[in-house]
Amino acid sequence: MTTALGLTAVLAGCGVGGSDDVTLRLVAADYGDNGANTSKKYWDKLVKAYEAEHPGVTVDVSVYSWNDVDAKVKAMVKAGDAPDMAQIGSYSDYAAADLLYKADDVLSIPVQADFVSRLADAGQVRGVQYGMPFASSTRLLFYNKTLFAKAGITPPTTWTELADDAEALKDEGVKYPYALPLGPEEAQAETLQWLLSGGGGYTPSAIGYNFDSAENVETVTWLKNELVGKGLTGPVAPGKLNRAAAFSAFTAGQVGMLNGHPSLMKAAKKKGVQFGMVAMPGADGPSKTSLGVADWMTAFKQNGHAEEIGDFLDFVYDEDNVLAFSREYDLLPVTNSASETMGNAPEDADLRPFLDMLPVAEAYPAGLTSWATVSADIKQRIGSAVTANGNPSAVLSELQTAATTAENSTG
Repeated sequence: MTTALGLTAVLAGCGVGGSDDVTLRLVAADYGDNGANTSKKYWDKLVKAYEAEHPGVTVDVSVYSWNDVDAKVKAMVKAGDAPDMAQIGSYSDYAAADLLYKADDVLSIPVQADFVSRLADAGQVRGVQYGMPFASSTRLLFYNKTLFAKAGITPPTTWTELADDAEALKDEGVKYPYALPLGPEEAQAETLQWLLSGGGGYTPSAIGYNFDSAENVETVTWLKNELVGKGLTGPVAPGKLNRAAAFSAFTAGQVGMLNGHPSLMKAAKKKGVQFGMVAMPGADGPSKTSLGVADWMTAFKQNGHAEEIGDFLDFVYDEDNVLAFSREYDLLPVTNSASETMGNAPEDADLRPFLDMLPVAEAYPAGLTSWATVSADIKQRIGSAVTANGNPSAVLSELQTAATTAENSTG
């Protein structure tokens, strides 16, 4: 890692826990893609540095893949054996069940105030922050420079230009002129990126959904008619194309354009793909916002270790430690201090375009307790809206009805 963990291990809370030894249990997600960069190595190093300055506290970290971590925590909570902390993909259902400490119950004021405001707001349920952002990313439009040069085109700034570029790429025999992954892996991300570029989105506020807005219907209708209907999205139906498959096709040189996050840069470079990145095109010009994705740290109340949890998390969110994690996994910092440092560091130049989008990024409505259910519904339904016989207005209306029902039942 570029920045050594533990440089700021001596914090104001040193010695917390008094004469009684305390063991904190943390369940965390694995951001690595192989054994060499597993998140367990990150946590082992961070915990060693922390424990060296806090002899009364032991931190026991269990790391699970993203396929398993949320289910693991859910099972622990159901069994009455909640961890002290869980670094997972959602938080609102636990907050609604009154199982979590509020952020200001555990974090010091300077640490809580250092969160990027957009991410801190996304961690709120009814105006109270329970989800502490841990990692984040934004999306940009990636394009294959080699394919673009061969087709004699330039990066698009509008939907019309994107469709024209895709047509030119198709004429050159490009397999996926624009890769549109609306399959069940991550359709909620691609969908929201497009809706935002059309001036819409999932929620007009933090209190409800707005799937069937005029802007959303117009966006999905455009996708159906101008991209999918004209054969510009490749041989796999968007509803069957997953994000991972689209990324693999891009790194194989088979994709002209697609939405991507920072990890795609490393994968493309490794395969020797010459690529560029621009803001997502909008209806009339570059989109003014981007999809922002955050993962969450949560603190469970069951074991009553609020003071010890808070002291440890203050260390986790120290600037050097946030930077070390972000640089290791090509993610964006969730704090203003680390973001400012990254924005000025030459070594982080590749991440700067993504970082620049973070202040205007739109996150999933994770504070709505129905979001997990609604997200799963998007993954199952949205691909049908852009098929030859699909009806965007009808599908969006169905999503709206189901989302409203889900929110009312959980609210």
